[in-house]
Amino acid sequence: MADSSIEIVEGCRLPVLRKNQENEDEWPLAEILSVKDIPGRKLYYVHYIDFNKRLDEWVTPDRLDLKKLQFPKKEAKTPTKNGLPGSRPSSPERDVRKSLDLNIQSASAPSRGKTLPTPKRKAESVSLAAQVTAATPVPSLPSSAEASQASVYPAMRDPSFSSKSREEHEQLTSLTTNGTTRRLIPSQPGRKRKNCGGTDEMVKVFQNNNPRCSTVFLPPGEMVKVFQNNNPRCSTVFLPPGEDSQDSSDGIPSAPRMTGSLVSDRSHDDIVTRMKNIDCIELGRHRLKPWYFSPYPQELTTLPILYLCEFCLKYLKSLKCLQRHLTKCNLRHPPGNEIYRKGTISFFEIDGRKNKTYSQNLCLLAKCFLDHKTLYYDTDPFLFYVMTEYDSKGFHIVGYFSKEKESTEDYNVACILTLPPYQRRGYGKLLIEFSYELSKVEGKTGTPEKPLSDLGLLSYRSYWSQTILEILMNLKSENGERPQITINEISEITSVKKEDVISTLQYLNLINYYKGQYILTLSEDIVEGHERAMQKRHLRIDPKCLHFTPKDWSKRGKW
Repeated sequence: MADSSIEIVEGCRLPVLRKNQENEDEWPLAEILSVKDIPGRKLYYVHYIDFNKRLDEWVTPDRLDLKKLQFPKKEAKTPTKNGLPGSRPSSPERDVRKSLDLNIQSASAPSRGKTLPTPKRKAESVSLAAQVTAATPVPSLPSSAEASQASVYPAMRDPSFSSKSREEHEQLTSLTTNGTTRRLIPSQPGRKRKNCGGTDEMVKVFQNNNPRCSTVFLPPGEMVKVFQNNNPRCSTVFLPPGEDSQDSSDGIPSAPRMTGSLVSDRSHDDIVTRMKNIDCIELGRHRLKPWYFSPYPQELTTLPILYLCEFCLKYLKSLKCLQRHLTKCNLRHPPGNEIYRKGTISFFEIDGRKNKTYSQNLCLLAKCFLDHKTLYYDTDPFLFYVMTEYDSKGFHIVGYFSKEKESTEDYNVACILTLPPYQRRGYGKLLIEFSYELSKVEGKTGTPEKPLSDLGLLSYRSYWSQTILEILMNLKSENGERPQITINEISEITSVKKEDVISTLQYLNLINYYKGQYILTLSEDIVEGHERAMQKRHLRIDPKCLHFTPKDWSKRGKW
């Protein structure tokens, strides 16, 4: 459908033909990122708007719908301001951003005459987004992820919800019956609000009830009763987000951390990093199609296939070079200590300082399947835990996760990835479970680096839900009373951080307010869904097979 008389340039937007998951034709809007001439025709590199970048591809002109072509808007010439060239015109968005920056700077500005040292940036091919992705490339799920986050913190996403707004909100009691009708009733004068700030109050577990619930605020440690095998009429419970929650409570995004792994600054993205630069990777018996850009050497990006040694992950430009390398490579497993083995599954702990070359090669490979990452070659501050599958030829890499040696925010995962050939087989959840088993040995609660990606959030939500429901369903009553458990006790048993426990309970819509106390209601649908999910989950971590001694990295000057 392309007309040769119309010149398509970078930045144009138009519908592009593609096949969806049902193998049906669709015409999503796409942006032209690059144009290249090959003998006889042109090719266009397109990014489908509102779709994940892994679906970006080169397309032929016959897949373009020129009837709805949108040319890029021409940028207005930069006007002068106060007679000085280069000043940019103001805009409401820029003014808001500038005011936010000024507020942040004024709040964190050091005293006059003193300077603050700038911490050294440390990282690897990872970010604040722990990502476990699906095996089949599918459109991105911003709507589902946003919906899930909104269901967790529905009242906290509005930046205008300040302390003043909260005080006004507390003057009214919002009642919701069956999640539909809402009416506001002024609070009665002279009545004191119940202080629910205690962190060790009990959560009671009720069964065979059908309460009607109201909209309330729940503190992190409130003890909650649990109803089982019911379908109660209930409504939203607002949970105040903790420091590590997905969203900033005041609406201002937090500044990126200067230590460990960082999310790449998308404002500095150029056209090169937005495009896949590797066509195909051969890793052992698998050929992988990369999803994103990875900074391999420029001379390797023009090759039809990039060859990797599956044991040391060294990259080579030809099959001949790979065969010659394999005659000299003595590795048959990742370097480092094997700290877990059960059946054919093993985990190896790799120090980013002691095995720097392997760690850097692992980062380069991982970057092909992880977006929004900044890749640094300083892997010293990180530990890498590589999961392998064993056969007669050696230990083949399945996936990995990394973590900081010292994390001030209790992060137990910096980045997590299951390689595409092994996805949708339970290995991602096994990696997550293993990260929490390490936290249990360390005697800490852990959480993945925030914010999670859309697919990472779904993966962790699934693990958290199954883990917490497993505990709640195994609770036993004592002295004829309904079982009770605290949020803190759930956190201690699972090593899942308290904020993640609360957000998961809210995500499952389990927390309700009934007769002056908080209850957890397990409906028949939730119980049956959990039992079906656990029947499919065959891969589990056996703590008896873990041989791991945590180290105190704070006592080591240079690790």
